Amino acid sequence: MQTGEFQPAKSVIRVSPFEGHTSYAPYTCVQCAEAWCMTACPVGAIDINAAGAKDVADDRCVGCKLCTIACPYGTMFYDPGRRKAFKCNLCGGDPACAQACPTAAITYEEVATEDWLGDFAAERTARMLVGVA
Repeated sequence: MQTGEFQPAKSVIRVSPFEGHTSYAPYTCVQCAEAWCMTACPVGAIDINAAGAKDVADDRCVGCKLCTIACPYGTMFYDPGRRKAFKCNLCGGDPACAQACPTAAITYEEVATEDWLGDFAAERTARMLVGVA
């Protein structure tokens, strides 16, 4: 997501410290197949763009922050100045972070999406619904 300004607080790539700040790991939206952010949005303001990324439509976002609560990865953010949610939208398929990274530590590769949660969810749902008619 390009803002046209240098604003680290609005970066969609965050860095998480581990083990008493002895190591760090960057994280950003994984564009998950489950898309809990989309499901949680009461006004349907999150769509899938041409690059396959979940994208917040500013003209429909009401700023309720439900998507930020629903995201299990913590990669949906809220901009209090604009009163809108925002996240990585893959810059339309040509991520600026991958282009600008001087060490090629950030790369963009199109890969098939795996449903890593589907089997677990189906099994858990079956156990929870035993005896419910």
